[in-house]
Amino acid sequence: MRFEDRRAAGRLLAERLASMPLARPIVVLALPRGGVPVAAEVARRLQAPLDLLLVRKIGVPWQRELALAAVVDGERPELVFDDEVRNLVRVEPAYIEEETAAALREIERRRQLYLGGRASLPLRGVTAIVVDDGIATGTSMRAALRALRRRQPAHLVLAVPVAPPDTLEQLRGEVDAVVCLAAPALFHAVGAHYKDFHQVADDEVLAALRTAPQAGAPPADGPA
Repeated sequence: MRFEDRRAAGRLLAERLASMPLARPIVVLALPRGGVPVAAEVARRLQAPLDLLLVRKIGVPWQRELALAAVVDGERPELVFDDEVRNLVRVEPAYIEEETAAALREIERRRQLYLGGRASLPLRGVTAIVVDDGIATGTSMRAALRALRRRQPAHLVLAVPVAPPDTLEQLRGEVDAVVCLAAPALFHAVGAHYKDFHQVADDEVLAALRTAPQAGAPPADGPA
């Protein structure tokens, strides 16, 4: 399966989720920036508010795209390592400390820019649906899911258009349900499964947030 773009993938994902017996209230959470256009389509279809899950990857110093760890914002920042990468490379603790501090600064910048500094939506007792445009190693997503568990949602659902089967299997223990439209055995990169995989800019994130339902909006009729 190859998606036209993130919005098209989001609409397909939204239809799959709408066919499920999801208990309300529902909150949709996106990993910015790439996950926001996908999640906005889900939020509109389910008539559920959209919030952000602010996560930053920490890459290996000499290969920044290779995730060593990820940090997610919260009352207590959550740092989760990719054990396989950690066992293969030697990285000084000072590097981790510096990168974690830098990641938290960027998370704060994004909160101010995207959310105007507002507090995250409460998740206690809700169905929380976590959306991204795809998953590769799963390091950032694992950090995000573990942090979300601390906020005590009644149900935690992971929903993505595409991910490798082994990564999905590793993440199943972190959630109550997984929804993935495509899990190819020969997985190279998330972007390979999109015709249009442009880098999402801040203004695109802001536009998606403006068009998504707001907290307190009445739910649409339907199976969701």
